[in-house]
Amino acid sequence: MDAPVNVPVDDPNADTEWNDILRKHGVIPEKSPSPTPLIQEAILEARRQAHENRLEDKDLDELDELEDEEDDAFLEKYRNQRLAELATISTSSTFNQVYPVQKPEYSREVTEASNKAFVLVHLTSSLGTNVESRLLTELWREMARKFGEVKFCEMRADMCIGEYPEKNTPTILVYRDGDIKQQIITLHGFGGERTGLTDLEGVLIDVGAVKANDHRIRRSKPSEDDYVERKLRKGNKTNTSTSDDGDDWD
Repeated sequence: MDAPVNVPVDDPNADTEWNDILRKHGVIPEKSPSPTPLIQEAILEARRQAHENRLEDKDLDELDELEDEEDDAFLEKYRNQRLAELATISTSSTFNQVYPVQKPEYSREVTEASNKAFVLVHLTSSLGTNVESRLLTELWREMARKFGEVKFCEMRADMCIGEYPEKNTPTILVYRDGDIKQQIITLHGFGGERTGLTDLEGVLIDVGAVKANDHRIRRSKPSEDDYVERKLRKGNKTNTSTSDDGDDWD
């Protein structure tokens, strides 16, 4: 039986005729494609998306300021969209404040009220030293003013549920159609004392209380780096799948 032959390879990644022959016969693996085209494509896609969505977070005043820069028909489309959104919000904004709740009225003010709108309840701490609970009380007021179609309520946890653990406060209960749809124990999952309006707005989006593209919610747009990373991940998955198919060569 012939002994195996050691084939000399100076640089398996070099583009040489000798390496092409070795790759053809499976002696060395195929050279990975250059990521440069994927990066360039991702950057172009990021710029295209940013250009198309450049007016998504603009309010009516900001749109008016762009009259000399944007196409009239394009601006009018977004104006009409904002006016329709404002009309809907105005019609449905019936709360706009935080409602303190007592146990005897809990069923009416929370459970039954959730048949008409989303109701969020902040079960507060009984201790003035609970920083997270005090923070959520302040955020609750801002959220109530901003999202008037959602009912925000507040009640001391131990008065709502007997012997409710202090360590579980603050607690957020999300009601809709008479049922609890989500329960959030403390603000640790949001960053504790660093919790902000954006975190609570995310809760409203997750449960369907507001739409993800609601103009009242301003989120950072994906950067070019985000698009590049996403494109490269997708490209790597494709390359892995392709190389696996080639393992059957003999």
